[in-house]
Amino acid sequence: MTGYLAELQGRFFSAPHDRNDTRKMVISVVLLLFLVQWSWAQEDPLLPFSEHLDPELNVRLKWGFDEIQGTIMFELTVNTSGWVGFGFSPKGGMTGADIVIGGVGPKGSYFTDHHAVGNSMPVVDQRQNYKLLSLTESNGKTVMKFQRSIEACDENDLTITNLPMKLIYAYGQTDDIIYHSTRRGTKEVNLLKYMPRVNPPNSKYFDMTMVNFTIPTSQTHYHCKIMEAQKFDRKQHIYRIEPVITNFDIVHHLLLYRCPPTVTEPFEAECYTSLKTNLCMETIAVWGVGGGAFEFPEVAGLPIGGNAGDFLYRLEVHYNNVNKTTGRVDNSGLRFYYTSELRQHDAAVLGTGLVVASGYAIPPKAKSFLTYGLCDTAYISQVLEAPQDLQVFSVMLHTHLAGRKVRVGHFRGGKQIDFLAVDENYDFEYQDVTNLGKTKTVKLGDKLLVECTYNTENRSSLTWGGLSTSDEMCLAFLFYYPAMNLSGCMSFPNTTTLRSEMGTPVLTNWLSMMSMKPWNDTSIDQYQQTLKRIDQLVIIADSFKNISRNSGLIPNLGVIPAAPCISGCDTRSLASLSLLLCLAVQFMQKYY
Repeated sequence: MTGYLAELQGRFFSAPHDRNDTRKMVISVVLLLFLVQWSWAQEDPLLPFSEHLDPELNVRLKWGFDEIQGTIMFELTVNTSGWVGFGFSPKGGMTGADIVIGGVGPKGSYFTDHHAVGNSMPVVDQRQNYKLLSLTESNGKTVMKFQRSIEACDENDLTITNLPMKLIYAYGQTDDIIYHSTRRGTKEVNLLKYMPRVNPPNSKYFDMTMVNFTIPTSQTHYHCKIMEAQKFDRKQHIYRIEPVITNFDIVHHLLLYRCPPTVTEPFEAECYTSLKTNLCMETIAVWGVGGGAFEFPEVAGLPIGGNAGDFLYRLEVHYNNVNKTTGRVDNSGLRFYYTSELRQHDAAVLGTGLVVASGYAIPPKAKSFLTYGLCDTAYISQVLEAPQDLQVFSVMLHTHLAGRKVRVGHFRGGKQIDFLAVDENYDFEYQDVTNLGKTKTVKLGDKLLVECTYNTENRSSLTWGGLSTSDEMCLAFLFYYPAMNLSGCMSFPNTTTLRSEMGTPVLTNWLSMMSMKPWNDTSIDQYQQTLKRIDQLVIIADSFKNISRNSGLIPNLGVIPAAPCISGCDTRSLASLSLLLCLAVQFMQKYY
C-alpha cells in the first residue's frame, strides 16, 4: 500500500493533464483513505474489553491484547474537542507515570509518548514506544486508538502486569496542553486478567449441582448426573458462569455437557460406566481447580431455552480424594446467570486435543516429553451441513499432575500463522478459563495443534492416558462464536502403525515391551519422535454423535517469537495520510 500511496502522491502534486484526470486522482485518493479508515474500523474484535474510567462516563477505554505477540491495543474515547491524556501510574498520581498525550488540533493530529517526574508538565520521551493507529475528532468526541508493547521498552515506560494497575487520565477543553483542573482521575483495572461484571436489569440465575452426594473413598472418582435445566419459553442468554463448590479440597474440576434429543430421562451414576453417560458429550461449561467465575464477552452468550431446544444436561464432577476421606457429602456444581436481552451471537465450547484413552503412554524418567492432539477443521463439513469460521475468545487448557506446558498452534495453508494460546508454566492447582485478549478467527480448513509437555522424572513406571489424576490428558477447551453443534475435534496416534513401527505388532507384546523397556534419554526421544511421525486418527464429532474419521500428520510447531518493542516512528505515515486527505478535500472545494 505504501508504494501505491507514494505513486498517487507524486501524481497529485505534479501538474495534471486535464480537469477529468485531476478529479479521478482526487477521488482515488479519497476512496483509498476511506478504505484505510474502514479497515481500521474493522479492528473492533481486537478490542473486546471496555471500562468507563470516570463516574460521569466521559472517558471510556477499550482494549485488547496478544500476550504471545507481546502487544496491547487501546482505544480511548473522551467527550472533548481538546487534548486527551492516558497513562499508567505506580501509585495513582503523576510521579513516575508513563503517559501518552494526543488530540486533533488546527494543524492536524498530534500524539506523543511522555513520562512524568512530578506534578508538572510531562516530559517527552526520547524513545517513542507508542504507535498511533488512528486519531479522530467529531461531534465533541476525541477517539484515539494506539498500541504499545506489554513489556517496558525503556526506563521511562511501565510494564503492564497480570496484576491490577492504576490507570490515569486527563483532558482539556482546547488543544492547548495546560493544567487539566478537575478533568482527571484514576481507576485500578487488571488489563491482562480482566473479567467483566455486567448486571442486566432482568438478570436471574439457576444452579445445576450434585444433591447430597456422598463422595467415595477411592482416590479418583468421576460422578455424572443427567438432569434438566431450568425451562424457558423463549431463548435466554447465559452471560456468566460461577462455580458452586462445597468441598474445595476434593473437587478437582467440573464439566457440563448437553445431551442429544435421544436422552430423555434423568440418570445418575459413576461416569463412563454406563452408555447413558457416554451419550452426552457436547461441552457447555468448564471449571477447574483454582479457577473462578467466567463472563462471556458483550457480543456473545450461551443459549438456553426457546429455539435452543429442550435438552437434558450431564454434570460431571471429578473428585480427587487424595486422603480417601470418608463421609463427605457434596453439593458442588455450577451457577448460571442469564438474561432475556439476547446478545449478537450464540456462544459454544469446543473440545480439542488428544483423545483421552489408554492407547498411548508417557515413559518414566522424562524431563520434557511431548504429546500432540490435532484438530483439522477441514473435516467439520463431514458432520455439519453449514459450518462456519470459529471466532475464539477464551480457552481453558487441561492436563494432570505431570503437565508442565500447553501450547495451541494455529496453522493455515500448511504454515503456522499464530499460537492460539500458550501456558509456559502450567499449574495443575490453577486451571481457569482465560480470555485470549482479542478474538482470533479460526477459518474452516485451518488446523489446531495442542502440544503438551510433561515431566515424569520422579516416576518409575509408565503414565497412561486416562481419567485418573495419576493418568494424563492433553486438552484445550475453546470458547467461540457463532455456536455450532460440535462436541469435539481431536486426534489419536494410529496404534496399529505405532506398534508396527516399534517392532511389536501384537498388542500384548507391545504392552509387555513398553513396561519392560529400559527408558533413558535416547529411548524416550526415539519413542517421542515415533509418536509424532506416524499418522494420526483425526476425529470430529457433532452434538448428535455423528463422527468423521480421517488421517492426518502432526505439523512442526514453531518457537514463540520474542516480543519486539513497538516504535512510534510509524505514526508519521498516519500524519502523511491525514495531510494528503486534507489537501485532497481542499482541492476539491476550491476547484469543483
